[in-house]
Amino acid sequence: MTPVELSRTVLCAVRRAVDVGELDVSVPASVAVGPPGPGGCGDYASNVALRLAGQAGRPARDVAEVLRPHIEGDPGVAEVTVTGPGFLNITLAAGASAGLVEQVLEQGTRYGYGDTLAGQLVELRVPYDTRAEIVADALVRIVATQGGRAEVRHAEPVNLRPVPAPEDPALLGHDAARWALLHPAAPDRPRISADHLLQRESNPLFRVRYAHARTRALRRNAATLGYSHSHSHSHSHSHSHGHNSQSQSRVGVPTGTSGTGVSPAPAPARFGTTPAETDLLAALADYPHALRLAARDRAPDRVARHLVVTADAVLGFQYTVLPLGDEKPSAAHRARLALAEAAGAVLAGGLSLLGISAPEYL
Repeated sequence: MTPVELSRTVLCAVRRAVDVGELDVSVPASVAVGPPGPGGCGDYASNVALRLAGQAGRPARDVAEVLRPHIEGDPGVAEVTVTGPGFLNITLAAGASAGLVEQVLEQGTRYGYGDTLAGQLVELRVPYDTRAEIVADALVRIVATQGGRAEVRHAEPVNLRPVPAPEDPALLGHDAARWALLHPAAPDRPRISADHLLQRESNPLFRVRYAHARTRALRRNAATLGYSHSHSHSHSHSHSHGHNSQSQSRVGVPTGTSGTGVSPAPAPARFGTTPAETDLLAALADYPHALRLAARDRAPDRVARHLVVTADAVLGFQYTVLPLGDEKPSAAHRARLALAEAAGAVLAGGLSLLGISAPEYL
């Protein structure tokens, strides 16, 4: 289950509570979910009960308790806990994470695209400044991910003026120069330094590009060992649709036929069984939210920072993907490879939005 799908689940819960007379409120147009805050738990949290409490004329915790069973009734939800003044903390069912990975693999580098700016024209008026122009260039692509169209003009009054770079970043080369200008938030002065070229962990750009290269290497190494993530789609720009009688319809789970000739329903792959997997799943699930915020706030740094989070999760997870020693590839290895390839799709897509290359080898 993706954050968008979970948002719809929560919104449906509000609508059901209103329909049966448990709440007397206007159903909102949308509901936001995000990572749990301090004191929270589970995979996601929503403040919808706090938003509706005033209309309902009831304490937010009471509203949350009304909504809780309606949300728990969704098969993709394992548990809902009410914390604090009325936050709904949602733990997803085991199969929900497999659905998220499948969605990323199916959508590839377009995962996270939405329609929050559909039909909107975003005018970006920038000064004659290198950083402002690079930021605007990235925003054209980021706004497009949400269905909008951005136009860049050198005109007054300026509405996009990030703090200029103290010196010309061109000497860093294309990728490092763009990262140096896009990674800091607009009010922060960018650091133009050869540190952006270092191939070491202290360099966030290196970690992001290296993590992408590692996901590609894991795929190549798995192929050498004779297995793949067993999804019918590649996370790359191409989408193969080949099938055969032993095709594998779910991530990490082969389908066969029983003695009756009927294909049994495959069990969903299990993810999130280790902290490293949980961190990576959380990063993938939050990527659409990062894109929405980047488009809304005209802030490509949100994409850059989220890529760093995703890359760090990949680098902590990568050692579990391939079999060790005499170990044979299992369904668990296929599922982890699927997760790694999904992460590679997010890293490649995010780097592309920033205008930075995603290397196959590094």
